Parts: sequence; C-alpha cells; structure tokens
Amino acid sequence: MDTFTAIDFELATSDYTSVCAVGVVNVIDGQISNEFYSLVRPPQNKYMWQTTRVHGIKPKDTAGAPTFQELYPVLAPLLTGQFMVAHNESFDRAVLQRTMKFYDLDYKVLQLPETWACTSNIYREKGFIKTKLSICCELMGIPLEHHDALSDARASALLYLKQDYIPAALLK
Repeated sequence: MDTFTAIDFELATSDYTSVCAVGVVNVIDGQISNEFYSLVRPPQNKYMWQTTRVHGIKPKDTAGAPTFQELYPVLAPLLTGQFMVAHNESFDRAVLQRTMKFYDLDYKVLQLPETWACTSNIYREKGFIKTKLSICCELMGIPLEHHDALSDARASALLYLKQDYIPAALLK
C-alpha cells in the first residue's frame, strides 16, 4: 500500500494522555504529500525530567501551545479513514485512543483500522535483529532527528515505503 499516514507522538510524562508533540506524514501513491507538526500543551503542562531528557521539550516550550483538544480539528482531517503506520504502532495507537478519550473525543469517528502497520515488526519479520527506529534508519540510509515527532513520523513513512528494498547484505 503506497497511500497511508504515519504518525508519532512525544509524551511529557509516562501517562499516555500527556502528548507534548505530534508529527503526521501523509503519503499518496508513494510520495509524501503533506507533513504536519505541532507542539501540544499536555494536561497542567506537567513534565517528567526523564521525558524531557529524551526529547528536549520543556514546559516553557508548550506553555502557549494548543491542547490536544484544541488541535484535534486540524488533526482529524489528516487521520480520518487512513491506513495508519507507526514505528511502535501499539504505543502510538494507544496514545491517540487514550488522549481522545481523555478529552471526550470519539475515536471511532476517525474510522481507523483496529491495528496499524508497525514498521518495527515489519523489519523484524524481514530479518533485522534490532529494530529501534534509529537503528533501522541508519541501516536504511534514512535521515532521523530521533524523538522529534515529525522526523520520527517521516522516518516511519520512509521505512514503510522501503520495506521491499532492503539490501540483501543487511539480512545476513
């Protein structure tokens, strides 16, 4: 499938409803057609130092950002009815579902598949021993600014597109 949407979230805390950044990449006929990124103000703009250490986003960065609920009217058209891709699909799908529930938004309205394509699983099935996003991108020659939601979403999209073009030398 060459038409899909890749998504990635960054969280402010260990709570799946604490979205602090989102990246969305729409692909049509194998070409990136649209990219969207936004910082998101998590509930109470609360952060854990451990998550900030990973992605570098701090409360001061999101103090004036929209909440997920405020951002939803922009996100919904990018996601509705799409075949979805994420590197860690169970995580990103759960984040979207739980965050929408937290803000009393109906996930079913998005008409998304029950499970999404997971590039980590795809590359594991292709023979990669380690399937962290950074490792897959390095091996496949895909640029990555890891833990930047848009870069991670773009990388997931490109990994999905390149899954049938893995050099044989990487599979030994």
